[in-house]
Amino acid sequence: MGEDVVRESALAGRVVLWEESARDGAQAKTLMSSDFRVRLARAQGQIFGGDGHRHVVFAAGFPAVCAEEFEAVRQVAVEAEGMVSVAAVCRGRAEDVRQAVAAVKGTAHARVMVVVPVSEAMAQVMTHLPAREALEQGVALVKEARGLDDGVAVDVCLADASRADHGLMAAYAAALTEADAGIVLLADTVGQQLPAETARMFQQVSGAVGDGVVLGSHLHNDLGLGLANTLEALGAGARVLSSSWLGIAERSGMVATEQLLFILAHHAGRAAQLLGAGTEPWWTAPDLTGLPGIARMVSRETGVPLSVTTPIVGSGVGTISTGTPFVHPDLFQPFDPEALLGIEPSVVLTQLASARVVKTVAARLGHQLDDTEVRAATGWVKRYAYRRGHAVVDDGVFSSYLDGLCTEPLEGPR
Repeated sequence: MGEDVVRESALAGRVVLWEESARDGAQAKTLMSSDFRVRLARAQGQIFGGDGHRHVVFAAGFPAVCAEEFEAVRQVAVEAEGMVSVAAVCRGRAEDVRQAVAAVKGTAHARVMVVVPVSEAMAQVMTHLPAREALEQGVALVKEARGLDDGVAVDVCLADASRADHGLMAAYAAALTEADAGIVLLADTVGQQLPAETARMFQQVSGAVGDGVVLGSHLHNDLGLGLANTLEALGAGARVLSSSWLGIAERSGMVATEQLLFILAHHAGRAAQLLGAGTEPWWTAPDLTGLPGIARMVSRETGVPLSVTTPIVGSGVGTISTGTPFVHPDLFQPFDPEALLGIEPSVVLTQLASARVVKTVAARLGHQLDDTEVRAATGWVKRYAYRRGHAVVDDGVFSSYLDGLCTEPLEGPR
């Protein structure tokens, strides 16, 4: 087998992100164009400088969907070559595996991921076979894929791992690795696990396999626990972690790439707490200032909105609207958004504005107010917000009010 930089990174204790927004994200009723997938893959790789291919597996799509999807995956494999490790995803069928290999073959650090059911219920639905027989087929498919092109790494995602027998998973994770699989991902396909259950699953499987088996996670967010569960998997030794920009994926999605990456990279002490002391998670530390721009780019492409409360990349990050946080901003935020993300702090006028906030915004707009004017302006801001039933008072509207302050104050629409 040729050089498998993803497997090497994981075995060295480094973190690898398995990016799913272009593939599993399609099941969130989104469709990224092939050109956009290339842009996204390149942008994500650039976060890690020259080591993007070591830290990012970009699941470019599912070639068996149609000819257009095959071509999209092929374009990403060719045009993002070297910046990330590009993967084609397929079902556990021989013809699908051959198609996936064809979509990425001949490009640097190419991979395919074969989805194989591991629970009895999922095996019956996907293959009409008992789980053990479906897993035996998976082993045979890995061998076949490796025989098609030695330069394409083959990974396996064990579907519905959260409802499967841990001993069976461990036995076949070892068998798949012996057949030359690179990574074996354990999937909470329906997002049902609690964090303690995820930790137990990864601990029991990893404890029963040899050091040469590299485990990864693919954990959905149906109970809102995708991030917590992924961190539990990490603590149990998984180093390849599936995620998706803005959390887009089937049903309620999965852990958001921007959140997972930020948590792992923004504070060295926090990373040591999660990965273990003395563990270095990166070959090249990620540039977190790229996160907000990529998130906005994905939002525009997919139509998935960024809200005020979206962690890390939402419009509320770095904003202040009330008195005490305005006076002591460091006390009311867990990190410095300007230093880490390049988001310049801003003061926003709302019905909660204190006199200090109002005076500061007025000064930003070119008005120096005395105490009497500040009291009048503060009262106006609150009345305006409540009349409209909308919290934020636009700078332009407030500026118009200030321009008329010495004559007749403007009233907001009722």
